[in-house]
Amino acid sequence: MSMFPISASDLRFVPNGHAVLQGLDLTLGGEGISVVLGPNGAGKSVLLRILCGLLVPSGGQLRWGVQQDCPAGVAMVFQQPIMLRAAVIENAALGLIPLGVGRAERQASAWAMLERVGLADRAKDSARQLSGGERQRLALARAWLTRPRLLLLDEPTASLDPSGAEMVERIIREIRTEGCKIVMTTHNLGQATRLADDVVFMANGRVREHVPVGEFFRRPASEEARLFIQGELPWQMAF
Repeated sequence: MSMFPISASDLRFVPNGHAVLQGLDLTLGGEGISVVLGPNGAGKSVLLRILCGLLVPSGGQLRWGVQQDCPAGVAMVFQQPIMLRAAVIENAALGLIPLGVGRAERQASAWAMLERVGLADRAKDSARQLSGGERQRLALARAWLTRPRLLLLDEPTASLDPSGAEMVERIIREIRTEGCKIVMTTHNLGQATRLADDVVFMANGRVREHVPVGEFFRRPASEEARLFIQGELPWQMAF
């Protein structure tokens, strides 16, 4: 059974009386890369956490195809991924354990994936010795190994230098070519133009625009989006 389209209707998230999502409406298909843009405090990261089941919305409805509960096949990579005190290859294989994959198969699959992301030479090193860019590639490898149908990426290159960001972007493109739907947040407008098929622009806890990437940057429909593209929209304090 397909989890797509993913449909949010009047989605709200109001922790401790503070409205983060305020009646968000959004429909996501099962193909391509959707990039979520917007100022700080718009609710982008909260939306991703709700999509992966880490947060429960305060109201509204979220449907996965015909299902109301978050299905299997969803993976998320955070801006600062958590690594176990273990070797790189053990961290890469971690997501296969709940899937019932045997140790020998886990090791073989993890080794092949590390080769794809350029970390095979670090397989036996401690994951905590990796650089920021290497950790992010390892986190992507760990998620990719589970063959998710939906991959959520929260600012995956925010703290990386241009070389590290380029390598991460290459991996994201490869994951997309295997048919995985990707939803990612970023503040890098250049990255959005390079990776996105469509843009979800958020402001004040709502989706203001959801259009193909070229249309968004050529003809933003809302004044908020126009100002954001020009770098004039004041960032709001994140709570």
